[in-house]
Amino acid sequence: MADADRQHWWDIPLTIAIALVVVLLVTTFLVKPFSIPSGSMEDTLGIGDRVLVNRAVYHVRPIERGDVVVFDGSDSFVPASEVPQRNPVAGALTWVGQSLGIMEPDSTDFIKRVIGVGGDRVTCCDEQGRVTVNGAPLDEAAYLYPEDVPSLQDFDVEVPQGMLWVMGDHRSNSADSRFHLGDPGGGFVPESKVVGRAMAVLWPLTRLQVLEIPDTFATIPDAPAAVAS
Repeated sequence: MADADRQHWWDIPLTIAIALVVVLLVTTFLVKPFSIPSGSMEDTLGIGDRVLVNRAVYHVRPIERGDVVVFDGSDSFVPASEVPQRNPVAGALTWVGQSLGIMEPDSTDFIKRVIGVGGDRVTCCDEQGRVTVNGAPLDEAAYLYPEDVPSLQDFDVEVPQGMLWVMGDHRSNSADSRFHLGDPGGGFVPESKVVGRAMAVLWPLTRLQVLEIPDTFATIPDAPAAVAS
């Protein structure tokens, strides 16, 4: 009887351990929760919203204009000298906590909307004050923060292959690619640094929604020629 009791005692921690391993595998390779740390994507995403990030989607299709992506901004938005350093134990605990969605994202994690992909020419602003991609204007009313204009800063960039031009939906409160134009990376984000695509808001329930690609991006023509990286 004693042996049976000991066996039952181990059932609970073993089950918890197996469940934890399964969750960590899922969040590492398939989907991951992400907490919105700032107001740069309002009103699409509010501070504290919990979104589900699809980590596998870009293994089956390329990153597209209009995607809302989570990316590691190390060496693009955050200089290497400012990247926080952790010892192995603290790093492992942080990774587990973030994978389970119970810890805030790192200061090097960002979430923005993809406006231009490799080869695109992205400019602002045209005579109507709009962002254009390969000469086609974007109608951003569906996601731009109320009373914001597309950009108060003029720019004209050609996106190198393998890079992205990203902007927040709350343009007046977003330190996005425009803010980093003068940095060594030119404001571009490497595709290799993208963690995944934000597919849906899961919490709070009052903001439950699927994050679709706005229709305006369907009218953008392909770039006339590739840009060398």
